[in-house]
Amino acid sequence: MQLPHQTNFYKGKVRDVYTIADKYMVMMVSDRISAFDVVLPRPIPYKGQVLNQIAAQFLDATKDIVPNWMLSTPLPNATIGYKCETYPVEMVVRGCLTGHAWRTYKTGARTLCGVTMPDGMKENDFFEKPILTPTTKAHEGHDEDISREEIISSGLVSKEEYEQLEKYTLALFERGREIAKSRGLILVDTKYEFGSIGDTIYLIDEIHTPDSSRYFYMEGYETRQKNGEQQRQLSKEFVREWLMENGFQGKEGQQIPEMTDEVIGQISERYIELYEVVTGKTFQKHDVNHDEQLKKLESEIEKLVNGK
Repeated sequence: MQLPHQTNFYKGKVRDVYTIADKYMVMMVSDRISAFDVVLPRPIPYKGQVLNQIAAQFLDATKDIVPNWMLSTPLPNATIGYKCETYPVEMVVRGCLTGHAWRTYKTGARTLCGVTMPDGMKENDFFEKPILTPTTKAHEGHDEDISREEIISSGLVSKEEYEQLEKYTLALFERGREIAKSRGLILVDTKYEFGSIGDTIYLIDEIHTPDSSRYFYMEGYETRQKNGEQQRQLSKEFVREWLMENGFQGKEGQQIPEMTDEVIGQISERYIELYEVVTGKTFQKHDVNHDEQLKKLESEIEKLVNGK
């Protein structure tokens, strides 16, 4: 697809990003799905719409905390916004000892990204207060853990700007937790990306989606914790679990299991369930054909670029 005034194009694992007049971006969230750094062979119907609409709702609900890149969502799976100069770090914030933090803790380590984790914690316990565990933003391969001190001393981000990113991150996470609580959920951990235009910092990319965040169901959390049981999660973890059960973890020589129509349907239904629980809204399926998509985007872009 070629868009008016297009000056660049980037195809990510699950998103297609068009730069417009070097000033704006059109982000198309596809139905492609990735796990273990591999794009799976079949798309998941409505997944792009689910993620785009969740992100749009949360960007809207947090714009009083920090300006964000979003200008409009002309299509269910597309967002148009400002092109920002991206900071080369992702701000990962954790409210519980889960995932990568727990795997690190289990080895006996008590420091993650320069942050000390107290002794005597169990998997999925709450930290006394949320911790920040940033990563470098890798263009290829895996993101790497990095400490606050390393970010500042290496000049990746200036001290003043990084301190502002920290403030924004904690305020966004607090807002995200409040909204999650109202839906009967716990926002466990998430990541934020930021960029800048001139001296102004903007929140960019998606936020609080099940692909970028982990949620637990609040009901029964305490009981499960006390009994040493796994928490009920709301994230795309179920896709990874299905792949692992079928012998795939992205390792060399492993074959991606067959994704039957039934499996595809089940994953699509789970994404729609995620949308409805996280947003509290009923999901409306939109099927937009390519020509309609293009026409709508062309119209929005011309209005933006030419002020029509």
